[in-house]
Amino acid sequence: MKGKTGCLIAVVVALVIAGFYLVGLYNGLVGAEQQVEQSWAQVENAYQRRADLVPNLVATVKGSAAFERETLQQVVEARSRVGQVSAGATAEILDDPQRFAQFQAAQDQLSSALSRLLVVVERYPELRSVANFSNLMAQLEGTENRIAVERRRYNEAAQAYNTRVLRLPARLFAGILGFEKKAYFTAVPGAETAPRVNF
Repeated sequence: MKGKTGCLIAVVVALVIAGFYLVGLYNGLVGAEQQVEQSWAQVENAYQRRADLVPNLVATVKGSAAFERETLQQVVEARSRVGQVSAGATAEILDDPQRFAQFQAAQDQLSSALSRLLVVVERYPELRSVANFSNLMAQLEGTENRIAVERRRYNEAAQAYNTRVLRLPARLFAGILGFEKKAYFTAVPGAETAPRVNF
């Protein structure tokens, strides 16, 4: 009788310990996932700041009568695509690598269009001397730096989360509990090649 009671107590204790371990594992994954989502919100915040600056930049540049309209149109269209991809889709983007890639591609197109705009602006010294334009360019440069910092922080949070999800024993339970690996921001294709600027 004592042997059966001892075995039963050992089984109950083992189940309680396993239960506490699984609760701790789950809570750790939730905490890591929340860090990823908080970092993602900061990325979106920085991108939104840039998107809000673009219409002001375009309006200021339009004031220059000789300025190339095609470049401005590319910036406006890229800004529009960014709005379509990111509008209220945070959960879908974070949980779907394909949507994440679409989001990154739309942001990269806007970055590329803005870069072309800045190259073209170099040909218009009268525009560069306008105080409004100079102020917007300084804000845009600061925003681009913020975007780079927030993307790095997001990648760090995603790496910490992904490491937790992929390590044993969490790997055995993560998928069942709904914890999936998060995507990373990557460099724009061709970023390893320095741009050629001709004046």
